[in-house]
Amino acid sequence: MSLPTRLQAQKLLKKYIKSNSLIHHCEMVAAALEAYAQKLSQDKELWYQAGLLHDLDWEMYPNEHPHKATQEILPEAGYPQELIQAIKAHAPSRTGKNPESLLECYLFACDELAGLMHAVSLMRPNGFQDMKYKSVKKKLKDKSFAAKVSREDIKQGFELIKESPQEHVDFLITVFKNQ
Repeated sequence: MSLPTRLQAQKLLKKYIKSNSLIHHCEMVAAALEAYAQKLSQDKELWYQAGLLHDLDWEMYPNEHPHKATQEILPEAGYPQELIQAIKAHAPSRTGKNPESLLECYLFACDELAGLMHAVSLMRPNGFQDMKYKSVKKKLKDKSFAAKVSREDIKQGFELIKESPQEHVDFLITVFKNQ
């Protein structure tokens, strides 16, 4: 399997995404996937880049997301099908591709939850540093908080990776506070 370098992935990301908040989201998902890859003895670079590039076309081509990236941008840049399929599977309502592989399931499970957790961190004086599961759980139940974050996708993510909400959130807190 050939995979462009991390530097090439970062340059590609910045070519298509100008919003600092979206870049930050992609970096959070990348860090989460890299940590899970290490925990699960998977390819850390592949998982990192899948997380980094999962929303590559969201800003420039919101109506075509993730089709523009998975059908044109990523294949032309030399990305392997495993990464492309994972990116397709993170948006099943748009692509019809449900998460199946380990990478696909973890990308799906980390995407929306990372967004919610970032929003929670912004409400806290110390961000992720002293964050606890109960803070995230409370905001998860509050549908008016970070209202665009899909609670259904988060719930499905817990099921896909077969981890309890607390296990998954606690793991991600550790990852994000060390970023």
